[in-house]
Amino acid sequence: MAASQFSASCSSRTGAFFQYDSRSKFIDFTCGSGKSKLFLVRTPNRRSFSIRSVSSEPTQKLKDPIADEEASTTVSSLTTDAASVASSIKYHAEFTPLFSPERLDLPKAFFATAQSVRDSLIINWNATYDYYEKLNVKQAYYLSMEFLQGRALLNAIGNLELTGAYAEALSKLGHKLEQIASQEPDAALGNGGLGRLASCFLDSLATLNYPAWGYGLRYRYGLFKQRVTKDGQEEVAEDWLELGNPWEIVRNDVAYPVKFYGKIVTGSDGKRHWIGGEDIRAVGHDVPIPGYKTKTTINLRLWSTKAPSAEFDLNSFNAGEHTQAYEALGNAEKICYVLYPGDESIEGKVLRLKQQYTLCSASLQDIIACFERRSGASVKWEEFPEKVAVQMNDTHPTLCIPELMRILIDLKGLSWKEAWNITQRTVAYTNHTVLPEALEKWSLELMQKLLPRHVEIIELIDEELIRTIISEYGTADSELLEKKLKELRILENVDLPAAFADLLVKPKEVEPVVEVPSEEIQNVEEVVPSEEIQSVEDVESVDEEDKSEQEGPQEEEPVLPEPVPEPPKLVRMANLCVVGGHAVNGVAEIHSKIVQEEVFNSFFQLWPEKFQNKTNGVTPRRWIQFCNPDLSKIISNWIGTEEWVLKTEKLAELRKFADNEDLHTQWRAAKRSNKLKVVSFLKEKTGYSVSPDALFDIQVKRIHEYKRQLLNILGIVYRYKKMKELSVSERKEKFVPRVCIFGGKAFATYVQAKRIVKFITDVGATVNHDPEIGDLLKVIFVPDYNVSVAELLIPASELSQHISTAGMEASGTSNMKFAMNGCILIGTLDGANVEIREEVGEDNFFLFGARAHEIADLRKERAEGKFVPDPRFEEVKEFVRSGVFGPYNYDELIGSLEGNEGFGRADYFLVGKDFPSYIECQEEVDEAYRDQKKWTRMAILNTAGSYKFSSDRTIHEYAKDIWNIQPVELP
Repeated sequence: MAASQFSASCSSRTGAFFQYDSRSKFIDFTCGSGKSKLFLVRTPNRRSFSIRSVSSEPTQKLKDPIADEEASTTVSSLTTDAASVASSIKYHAEFTPLFSPERLDLPKAFFATAQSVRDSLIINWNATYDYYEKLNVKQAYYLSMEFLQGRALLNAIGNLELTGAYAEALSKLGHKLEQIASQEPDAALGNGGLGRLASCFLDSLATLNYPAWGYGLRYRYGLFKQRVTKDGQEEVAEDWLELGNPWEIVRNDVAYPVKFYGKIVTGSDGKRHWIGGEDIRAVGHDVPIPGYKTKTTINLRLWSTKAPSAEFDLNSFNAGEHTQAYEALGNAEKICYVLYPGDESIEGKVLRLKQQYTLCSASLQDIIACFERRSGASVKWEEFPEKVAVQMNDTHPTLCIPELMRILIDLKGLSWKEAWNITQRTVAYTNHTVLPEALEKWSLELMQKLLPRHVEIIELIDEELIRTIISEYGTADSELLEKKLKELRILENVDLPAAFADLLVKPKEVEPVVEVPSEEIQNVEEVVPSEEIQSVEDVESVDEEDKSEQEGPQEEEPVLPEPVPEPPKLVRMANLCVVGGHAVNGVAEIHSKIVQEEVFNSFFQLWPEKFQNKTNGVTPRRWIQFCNPDLSKIISNWIGTEEWVLKTEKLAELRKFADNEDLHTQWRAAKRSNKLKVVSFLKEKTGYSVSPDALFDIQVKRIHEYKRQLLNILGIVYRYKKMKELSVSERKEKFVPRVCIFGGKAFATYVQAKRIVKFITDVGATVNHDPEIGDLLKVIFVPDYNVSVAELLIPASELSQHISTAGMEASGTSNMKFAMNGCILIGTLDGANVEIREEVGEDNFFLFGARAHEIADLRKERAEGKFVPDPRFEEVKEFVRSGVFGPYNYDELIGSLEGNEGFGRADYFLVGKDFPSYIECQEEVDEAYRDQKKWTRMAILNTAGSYKFSSDRTIHEYAKDIWNIQPVELP
């Protein structure tokens, strides 16, 4: 030991604390009210020791939920003093090292700090699940391909209420908490709102004491790291795991086999068996998720994939065939390399399907193992849905349905009827989109090769569905029945099973024979048009014998039509989700309405009781309290309590003070403080200097045509053009200074989205260097947008753009985060915008654009050539084509807004239609911002009206209406 004495907090959450005295060789160990004296045994010349208990006193016990239970779990009060925290950090710097011992620099200090926090989490984590095991409570399992967590350090110590202690402790060690936190990379486990929603849900589940776990994949590289150059977006591998992940614990004992390919055989027992093929193992990596002001700490289990060591071909390696030797291991490991690998190739499609099946298979095996363990000697499978709720976050985990059926039937020996009943009562599905490309369909042929047993089960489920459809609609009206089968079946373009082969066979119509009177017989010239008679040259080669035998013109050989390609046979995953689960929910009121009336209308008619709405929400801990502490203090001071962090309905009390000038002054000061942070950040990341006195106008989200970043940047181009046409004084009078900030990633193979990124950066490069414009307009694209960047930008935002084509955004969650932080939205009546506008007040939301029910007719009008573009829209397109933003050819991008039909044309997302109302609405924004009293009042009412959009509220609804689980608070 470097010193004769040191102390460290093994678990500050439980008050575990030890003090070592090198002279006595004893450790005094304190845990709450319990104390032990431990004897330290040092190993000569080694930094290791063992501990044995010398004496002990009783420790605090959990209340025993089972009368005759002998074991109990230790949980005690939280140690919050900075000295203990500092000792714990120093302990991990020395005894859990990932860096050399010379100095405690920033990266090393971050890891030591994170490991000390993890100590605090592990005790509660173990206690939480020990308690759940004893109670054998019903538990929810949330399966998602994405968990966009962001940095964990500040969130964890915030939830543990240790922010002050850690800030003081690190200060004593020569560091600032903010500097340490900035060393943490964002976990690259997600792409956008889908993954961030999943992470908000985990936070709320833990905070509200609901028994639940999350399951996902541990991507080595995640999506990608985005670089923005003069050529636009470039993708490089994400490096978030290069230095390791201090939060995770590898569970080498939690590993399950996952199979691909192979074949199905019928055994002597008459059962179907899946044999052969490619075998891998999925290994669990656990990440603790702490609740706020509660002992409950739940789990996010992420699967990595590997092959057994025996699969490494040592003989091939020694023979110099190194690639071949490693092939099996490489095939297994690459499953978890990248989130959403490109699927243009067959190999890419196979890899994506492998990812989805790995998530489903490993997670269900784990869930079932837990159920069996908790059931003890008597496993009653009919009780499985009473103990387990599985939520599929979008269609990616759809294979849960046939996989659960396979396990129950093939491995557990249940009948089809029993397994189907259990599956339908266990599984539920959240739909996140109305976009066709997101309603997944998989090639039946590919799935048959990769997952042959699952295809058999899906075919049987499809048969069950056909019987239901026939039972509901009968066979009398064959056209109606055919229509319903086409809409509802899981298998698309697949013939009906043999049992139903004659169901839709129509009787052949016999054409009547008509006798033609001889006087109506046409002459030869009329029967064969003259242009079809062969020329002399054409018949010169015909033999004389043949000529003599010919009488009159000869019939031409019939021209065979081009064969019509057979439509691909597909598995419709969304249909399988609806059929195989007991609940289907949309994620905003308007989205759920579209799901019921359009996307799944036939299913809604068949099973209306399955369909629900669960409007998304976001955690107020991360998205106000931790990322915007200045505003949080103001809110707490004015409403007189911090309870709004858990009971967001109390935010509505801010409405009483909306006109108070003192509140206005404090509100604007907090906003300016946050803007100054962003000014520094933008300078560091992009090199551009911006004014904190300008209106901060922000659109940050995945780059996609339907989200209409193109509408935003064309509006900016129009604004810039009009500025250039005015004198200096006229510009300042007409336009409010703006900083227009974009952020988001375009998928690597989405060419049009990448063109939009390039266009935004080109516009920025021109506008930002125009001395005539100066600080009146700046356009910034923030590279590699992620959760941590969002936590910086959102508190500083004043106007946020949510301008998707109406009816195409399922919900959105960033709109909720912006509103919570006193930002005013400009947007269409789409997704959760509709409900936000209702809550914050119509006067406090800038609305423009076509409504969802108008979209279909507007597209029809365009197809018929009736659309007349606004002159201002034509003007801005020509301005872009003039080359003012550089030499890049934007004909393809602008061309997508033109024409009346065709793929990639005809302005499918109605940018041109909504452009006039958009720029007029932006003029209203300028007018409102000039009146800072009015603007601040609007901002306060946005925060007050955001109370409804807490993920706590959403989780309560899921727990009550879908999962049927109850809170379980540790004693």
